[in-house]
Amino acid sequence: MSKQDKPIGKIAPYTHAAAGWGALRHVAQGMLRERVPPAGIGALLAQNQPDGFDCPGCAWPDRAHASTFEFCENGAKAVAAEATSRRVTAAFFAAPDHTVTELLRQSDHELEHHGRLTQPMVYDPASDRYVPVSWDDAFALVARELHALDDPDQAAFYTSGRASNEAAFLYQLFARAYGTNNFPDCSNMCHEATSRGLPPVVGAGKGTVTLDDFEHADAILIFGQNPATNHPRMLGELRACAKRGATIVSINPLRERGLERFADPQAMGEMLTGGSTHIATLFIQPRLGGDLALLKGVAKRLLEMDDAAALEGAHRLLDLDFIAAHTAFFDAFAADLRGEAWDVLVAEAGVPYAQIAQLAGIYARSERVIATWGMGITQHKHAVATIQMLSNLMLMRGNIGRPGAGLCPVRGHSNVQGDRTVGIEEQPTAAFLDRLRRVYGFEPPRHHGHDVVATIAAMEQGKVKVFIGLGGNFAVATPDTPRTFAALRSCALTVQIITKLNRSALVHGRAALILPTLGRTEIDLQQGVAQGVTVEDSMSMVHVSYGRNAPASPELLSEVAIVSRMAEATLGAGEGQGRDGLPWPAWRGDYALIRDEIEKVFDDFHDYNQRIAVPGGFHLTVAPRHRTWHTASGKAQFAVHAVPRDTPISRARQQHGERLLVMMTTRSHDQYNTTIYALDDRYRGVFGMRRVIFIHADDIAMLGMRAGDWVDVKSVWDDGVERRADGFMLVAYDIPRGCVAAYYPETNALVPLASVADGAGTPTSKSIPVLLFPGRMPEGGGR
Repeated sequence: MSKQDKPIGKIAPYTHAAAGWGALRHVAQGMLRERVPPAGIGALLAQNQPDGFDCPGCAWPDRAHASTFEFCENGAKAVAAEATSRRVTAAFFAAPDHTVTELLRQSDHELEHHGRLTQPMVYDPASDRYVPVSWDDAFALVARELHALDDPDQAAFYTSGRASNEAAFLYQLFARAYGTNNFPDCSNMCHEATSRGLPPVVGAGKGTVTLDDFEHADAILIFGQNPATNHPRMLGELRACAKRGATIVSINPLRERGLERFADPQAMGEMLTGGSTHIATLFIQPRLGGDLALLKGVAKRLLEMDDAAALEGAHRLLDLDFIAAHTAFFDAFAADLRGEAWDVLVAEAGVPYAQIAQLAGIYARSERVIATWGMGITQHKHAVATIQMLSNLMLMRGNIGRPGAGLCPVRGHSNVQGDRTVGIEEQPTAAFLDRLRRVYGFEPPRHHGHDVVATIAAMEQGKVKVFIGLGGNFAVATPDTPRTFAALRSCALTVQIITKLNRSALVHGRAALILPTLGRTEIDLQQGVAQGVTVEDSMSMVHVSYGRNAPASPELLSEVAIVSRMAEATLGAGEGQGRDGLPWPAWRGDYALIRDEIEKVFDDFHDYNQRIAVPGGFHLTVAPRHRTWHTASGKAQFAVHAVPRDTPISRARQQHGERLLVMMTTRSHDQYNTTIYALDDRYRGVFGMRRVIFIHADDIAMLGMRAGDWVDVKSVWDDGVERRADGFMLVAYDIPRGCVAAYYPETNALVPLASVADGAGTPTSKSIPVLLFPGRMPEGGGR
């Protein structure tokens, strides 16, 4: 390998604790890299404070919004990204090498670092460039294209989890008044299996715990989650739990550094002495897709232990009183457990029986248990069944609806849960639609709309012709990248409401708009009054957020203003009721009026404006937390699920043998969703590069290769379409044999559009059957 052919980055084991001085150093580097002015740096101290702004990153809750230092490394990166002094102006798009075709050649990392968009732009096909457009003309174009459709269902309204409750509520009201329930949103790609899996068994699609429960838990089981990268502030809670003696177990194919040792930047003692806290006491590494079998095995072992206790007249391990009073279908579930073969469970889990028994023992000894999970659980074909099996396990010992115990799905983007709560839902209930009709005087559409995967298919088929994205980066967040790109390009109009240039603005329809919006960190003045917006975190706390920074450009509009002006241009405006008479101008002038409207539609938001005035906001009712079960039986329901053995992966393995590997996509430490802040993943020992594949050393040998070799990747699917991603370096890593991991969005092209979670439609990005072939280093050295 010649000098110019060497990778730009390097692989070097990381031996330090997570966070600590390394986190503070990377925060400072991020601020310098983005050329953040002093005012933007100072704004960090207002993050997650009662009179400040909510973190624009993850949805982990804040400890009463009262800490003097309540931000994490990735939250600081998100603030730096918004507060950057870099600007994407009309002059940027006019530069000789900035046609859309030329910009598409840049990486996602390069696009991110051009900076903040400053004015609305429209695509000019003659020059292949974005050119300035007035806001009035932009909204007129949206209205004209929507009016030209033959059917409202030919439009799709995508929502990112960064949209506020106020913007999301107006967005769904606009689209439903227009006539469609086509609401693809980011939750379709992450926790949809949670939202669809939990309601039938416990009656609500949300978590049942609050932060206070972590103070009382005896054990915390963390499934398919990497808090150090995805929810760093969660590590502060886990550190406190570990210090008081709670047992923490990590169940994840990757043994993540952040769950081994953590140095809290807010703990002066640890920072000054170089100390750290051990977090997890046990690491269990199931093979990809093995969580359902693992959970069923733990439940089976718990039942066996309880049967033995009953025979001996000893203390029972099951909460029989809870099961009798609060659950249904336990006998059928227990019979299924007794009939399941241990060899099947062990083989499918990829975990030795001894470890399954060890986990069951920890669970049995712990009086109060919290189970948390992330996308390592939800992005599989059998994700709904897995989540319901986890619910089964928690119900067996009454660990739902009591202090210190419960279900804790940890969402990604800061308001992905809130958007769903206020109506971003392609499968709305009849009760919700009835309430909209009573409050607003129009008949909303009753049929279900498209989720993300269905929207892509509908665009391909010419059934969706207008795509409007309220935030996010749809083109690269979604699966089957070439198909998604082609689908977007087939649209008559694509609209991106964004803060920074991303690939979705460049993969556009015949007509296209970039509508730049204020960020969460920026002051939102309407009629001379600073407006606050509200969000709902992963634990159903709703609180208000006020920006602190000056807007990046005087031409920016808020999300609320953009949505309301699109609606006004399309539907008209007035003071009366009916789809053509909704008072859009009044709503965008005073966000408190929008919250009054939300209160009219959703009973749980009563006294909305008064309750968000309290520091920390208020908690939305989650019925199972109070042992109220809104299910078909009126009780929590045990669900019976067989461990599937005839799957696309098992069929592919029968065809290809041990060379068939299962890939999971994951994010690096220097990224948040599709936003690439920098090129390091320091906890995994990757620096200055992204095109890597984490693989067991024995699998490297099985392939006849060596660590550091370059490979091309092809997914195995039965539709005859070749899906490939070329030029990845093999990195030996602690991951189960037969499993590999790589970063998204680089590997999203390998996820077949048809490969989704049963009953949820979530892309199976954590279980992709793949083959590796000898390849070569790509241009750019693996960046």
